[in-house]
Amino acid sequence: MALLKVDGIGDVNAKKLITQCGSVANVFKEKKSTLLKISGVGDSIINRLKDDSIFKRTENELNFIERNEIETITFYDDKYPKRLKHCFDAPLILFNKGKINFEKQKIISVVGTRQMTGYGKKVLEDLFEDLKEFDPIIVSGLAYGVDIYAHQLAMKYNFQTIAVLAHGLDRIYPAVHKNDAVKMQDNGGLLTEFWSGSRPDRENFVKRNRIVAGLSQATILIESAEKGGSLITADIANSYNRDVFAVPARISDKYSVGCNNLIKTNRASVLTSAKDLAYILNWEKENNSNQKTIQKQLFIELNEYEKTIYNYLLKEGKQQLDVISLHCNFPIYKTASILLNLELKGITRPLPGKYFEAV
Repeated sequence: MALLKVDGIGDVNAKKLITQCGSVANVFKEKKSTLLKISGVGDSIINRLKDDSIFKRTENELNFIERNEIETITFYDDKYPKRLKHCFDAPLILFNKGKINFEKQKIISVVGTRQMTGYGKKVLEDLFEDLKEFDPIIVSGLAYGVDIYAHQLAMKYNFQTIAVLAHGLDRIYPAVHKNDAVKMQDNGGLLTEFWSGSRPDRENFVKRNRIVAGLSQATILIESAEKGGSLITADIANSYNRDVFAVPARISDKYSVGCNNLIKTNRASVLTSAKDLAYILNWEKENNSNQKTIQKQLFIELNEYEKTIYNYLLKEGKQQLDVISLHCNFPIYKTASILLNLELKGITRPLPGKYFEAV
């Protein structure tokens, strides 16, 4: 925390310093000549590293954290969200309040306009009704419109829900959503990278959006005008190679222009129901005890391509579609087709996260 209090050191530079010096403590002990060899580090930053007042300011924040029962998670902790850790600009430290379980794999972000229409509301209601069988974690930003309604529906269906804030945990913005923010801490909670005293300034919302996108397996846009924060979140999700979904609507609707443009430019998949989401993300139902067990047939004839993939899965265990395609030297479209044939023959099966395994 003291390292982040040094002006000019953000998340990316902090992680670079820790890696080069071996530990956080070593950053403060390292010789000036060594620090100057690290890109992005100059005399001014080194002088600030020697300022003992940063530790006093950090101590004040630690007292606030303790008084308010806030959990602190660093980038190097096992509890740090795994998907977010894969993002180059992931926060070095996260603060959370509530009961958040980052181990669950089905995590989706739901974003959209603050001026949600009746159409957007109905889409959300139908989507969440159909998502019951998958029990996902719902991530959003506690803002007016789509955000807060997504949180409220998540609580209605007892989904874990996480509000990513653009300010410190000493306040709730907008204040009218305080009751919902308190309720969601029973199953989910509040998450931020900002210290107490941080205001919900405009630039903080843009920073916040990268956490919304990075936490999740996919980002869903319900409604969006031609410009808006939800489109920024979608762009960030695309830059992280995450799936993006958008709800289509009439071309004359103001708050569907953004969604329609994402679909038109192939930056988002069309979302018409939870089935679209489950199919593309390869989700299994949460309670699958009643699903039929795949019966492995005996003496199955496989062609050369099928043998290659089947033998690879037998040897390597479960693998993602992209990895199978790479190692078996087939295009992704052909790999997917072969895997489907193997599944129909009962000797492979799909798993969540676009994984496949031999039966």
